[in-house]
Amino acid sequence: MTRTPELWSGRAGFILATIGSAVGLGSVWKFPYEVGSNGGTAFVFFYLIGLAAVVVPLMFAEFAIGRRGRGDAASSIAAVAKAAGSARAWALVGVLGIVTGFLILSFYSVIGGWTIAYVVETAVEGLAGTSAASAQERFDALLASPLEMAAFHGVFMAAAAAIVARGVGGGIEAASKLLMPVLAALLLGLAVYSVVEGDLRATLRFLFSFDLERVNAAVAIEALGLGFFSIGVGLGVMITYAAYAGIDVNLRQIALISASADTVISFLAGFAVFPIVFAHGLDPAGGAGLVFVTLPLAFADLPLGRVAAVAFFALLFVAALASAISMLELAVAVMIRRFGWRRGPASAMIAAACFVAGLATVLSFNAWAEWHPLASWPGLATATVFDLLDGLTSNIMLPLSGFALSILAGWALPARFLGEELRMSALGLWILRVILRFVAPAGIAAAALAPLLF
Repeated sequence: MTRTPELWSGRAGFILATIGSAVGLGSVWKFPYEVGSNGGTAFVFFYLIGLAAVVVPLMFAEFAIGRRGRGDAASSIAAVAKAAGSARAWALVGVLGIVTGFLILSFYSVIGGWTIAYVVETAVEGLAGTSAASAQERFDALLASPLEMAAFHGVFMAAAAAIVARGVGGGIEAASKLLMPVLAALLLGLAVYSVVEGDLRATLRFLFSFDLERVNAAVAIEALGLGFFSIGVGLGVMITYAAYAGIDVNLRQIALISASADTVISFLAGFAVFPIVFAHGLDPAGGAGLVFVTLPLAFADLPLGRVAAVAFFALLFVAALASAISMLELAVAVMIRRFGWRRGPASAMIAAACFVAGLATVLSFNAWAEWHPLASWPGLATATVFDLLDGLTSNIMLPLSGFALSILAGWALPARFLGEELRMSALGLWILRVILRFVAPAGIAAAALAPLLF
């Protein structure tokens, strides 16, 4: 049974939901670190090329497919492919994106649970103190407890499911209209606090120095691929969200606004984090260890440090939840459109399955920490289940899905399809087709193969 698709109430809701999907934990931490570690504004130059050559064209294509197809990622692709006289087997690209999103969400939710744990523990118990050992002990205690990790993983998954179950307008859009302003307010507040209390000069040098000598072929390719991996084109989220867009919505504007907003938010996150990092002589490449161990240690030395730490972990939670909603909707839309399920049961069922799948990641940090399923494979001897899931989805499935989508839009679908949905001039459409046919596939392939080439 096919249901009439729900619609966004307006342009603002669509924009905020799309931005929320793009902004995740990686935007808050990975983007500003990558910029500062790889040549500053020189890296940004190649990143912007990546947006123009890969991300925005693929967003255009996904938006066009979604609004024309009016279904989940797989059924929308099948519908537009059939209308164009191409094989319905192209729907497998959508299936790949949906499965990839489910697997990513299964371990992403576990990390999201960490943010909830730190919000609660910091608010109730305060910071772990000024001892590095005590801060590390708190983090280690969380990882060592599968029950505690599973509980917070479940809370995070339940929060995402509760939002998605309320529908497009009353759930996803309403949540986006709340979460994105909260995200902006927390980011601005933390940025002001960090600039006042931290080392602004070192942060400006880190983020905005123009050092071409630090940019080589590998770094340039990494910059080209960063937008693709961080914004998440290729999963089919943009197809799913565009299915809820009215015919009067300008899809090109939505794509450009969303990509630009994600970049601005990522830079703002740099000012919320790095002044504190540099003021305390911390390693900006510390990753999860820095976020959950050393940064709280730095907050402990600052005025209102406890309040700032709670706000920081709340920020991480909001960013993670906004992305999780979109990944959950990917699979829920299939149950609603393809199998006729009601939204509430579909959300609960997919969330429960994702919770169960996420237990493998939970156990990877404790009971299964010494289990390496592919120990006999070169390069994977020490990989845990979590490492394998992360590598499979990020390095193989997501690039493959994005590559296939660019081929579909560039070669299998007629030019008039993109022209009608995107309302582009003849010249603009020609440029888009060239990018989708040649530039985007080459960029995605280069980014995916970069670890093997360099």
